[in-house]
Amino acid sequence: MALDGLVIHSIVDELHKKLLGGKIDKVYQPENDEVVLHIRNNKENFKLVLSCSASNPRVYLASDYKKENPINAPMFCMLFRKYIQGGNIVNVSQVDFERIIKISVESFDELKEKTTKDIIIEIMGRHSNIILTHSSNNKIIDSAKRIPPSVSRVRQILPGQTYVLPPKQDKLNPITDISLNSFVDTLSSFDGPIFKAIYSKFLGISPVIAKEICFRANIDENLLVSKISSDDISKIYKEFYNLFKHIKDNIYNPCMVIDTSIDKVLDFSCINLSLFSNLSIINDDSISKILENYYATKDIKDRIHQRSSDLRKSISIKLDRLYNKLSKQEKELIESENADIYKIKGELITSYIYMIEKGMESVEVANFYDPEYKNIKISLNTNFTPSENAQKYFKKYNKLKTAKKEITSQIEITKEEIDYLENIMLSIENCENLAELMDIREELGKVGYLRSKNNSKKETKLTTKPHEFVSSNGFKILVGKNNKQNDHLTLKVASNEDIWMHTKNIPGSHVIIKTEGKEVPDETIFEGAMLAAFFSKSKMSSQVPVDYTKKKNVKKPNGAKPGMVIYDTNNTIYVTPTEELVAKLKSKFNN
Repeated sequence: MALDGLVIHSIVDELHKKLLGGKIDKVYQPENDEVVLHIRNNKENFKLVLSCSASNPRVYLASDYKKENPINAPMFCMLFRKYIQGGNIVNVSQVDFERIIKISVESFDELKEKTTKDIIIEIMGRHSNIILTHSSNNKIIDSAKRIPPSVSRVRQILPGQTYVLPPKQDKLNPITDISLNSFVDTLSSFDGPIFKAIYSKFLGISPVIAKEICFRANIDENLLVSKISSDDISKIYKEFYNLFKHIKDNIYNPCMVIDTSIDKVLDFSCINLSLFSNLSIINDDSISKILENYYATKDIKDRIHQRSSDLRKSISIKLDRLYNKLSKQEKELIESENADIYKIKGELITSYIYMIEKGMESVEVANFYDPEYKNIKISLNTNFTPSENAQKYFKKYNKLKTAKKEITSQIEITKEEIDYLENIMLSIENCENLAELMDIREELGKVGYLRSKNNSKKETKLTTKPHEFVSSNGFKILVGKNNKQNDHLTLKVASNEDIWMHTKNIPGSHVIIKTEGKEVPDETIFEGAMLAAFFSKSKMSSQVPVDYTKKKNVKKPNGAKPGMVIYDTNNTIYVTPTEELVAKLKSKFNN
């Protein structure tokens, strides 16, 4: 999925039609890399989102934008307010066929003279940027991301410097007039599949558009350029020409491709993607609506991932230490279980003391504790007397014998801590909004893993919602996303006769099947187990064991960490989770 030259061309066309002549009433900057312009034009209000996010750079008109703005506006936002707030949009254009949009704004400066400023949005992956320049001399006022010489020697983006376009790619612009001969000559130098040749040699074309051109021409996209016939290249050229004739004439068909079996968006474009005709395709008149629908969830997920990076790193470090600690403890336990060998060696040294002299490094004697009476070699400390060597082995025996009980207890504590932190990592992955991430931070502060201003142990109200599904038999199934929700579902929502489920000895969510006093069919038990396995650490595994029992058999021990419970009299079912079933049960609930 890519905002290629075609999609940028369609966005520019939409913005040109809706915003030209519009007045910029307000400017906000909810994120460091995102600016929102409130524009009034032809008695309509618009919200123009400009994002240079490294993961999801984009430009679109938002119909449902709910991000909160910071109390104090960032410096870049203040500059926008100073230079373009109150101004009118006089032009919106695409630079060549690149992924660069230029929005020209006319406004009055401090001397009450009309000047024009350009907002340049470069959509270039992690190099994306929003740059404000003086239109008259291309001098940079400022940018969302400053690029000093230490970052790039080739192209700096700093206040006061002259703005220059990114280095040009060695590609042809497809919306210029390209003849069949020029098309053939351009592709013939490429060594590889025809679809790769198309997007490698022509500007603004993404791999999916190249595949679409081949599909429309009924040519195998993986056919090598060197093997393609003149008739086939003519068919490809014809589809290429027709496609870009529509683009030049601003004829678009914005669409989004969805795999309904897993309820997932696979791709989007401003043209009809006929190669996905076997999947569900949603069409819309507005490319902005397509982009908004696609990026709404994706952007939140990426923002959560960014904002949780310090948390994930901290927990990963703690987990690595715990894994090492557990490994050492298990080695010590194995050694303690072999404590008897040290007692035997001490006894043998005492029995054969007449054979041993101070200064010997070892002694080999018959082991009369062995049924086969085999010889055993015993290491000795050359500085010790025979008696002191014997005492050394007896002390080691007594120490390990005492330690075995303590090590076993410590191993249990370490394993519980590992289980808890692995559950936290899973909860972070399950986050669907920033409120859920804040719940996790709050929990970690309460249990002492993070510094927290509020160290109150008092239980706080649930502010986020768990997953809700409906089984094929009509039973409601609830799935916790984090420990706070897990405790709430198990201890507050579930009645004694409801079915409680959890992956066996695997970090995962608590799952509650609301029985409403009815007998729960095997099909619903299976679907509940599938959800428990899917929302666990073993999401990608097969034959995942899931324990289930009535909620009345589940208890939370005093002092147990959030989400930690014990249970008995359970059954176990083995399932292989699939995304298709989860989507089916979710859509059933939504309907």
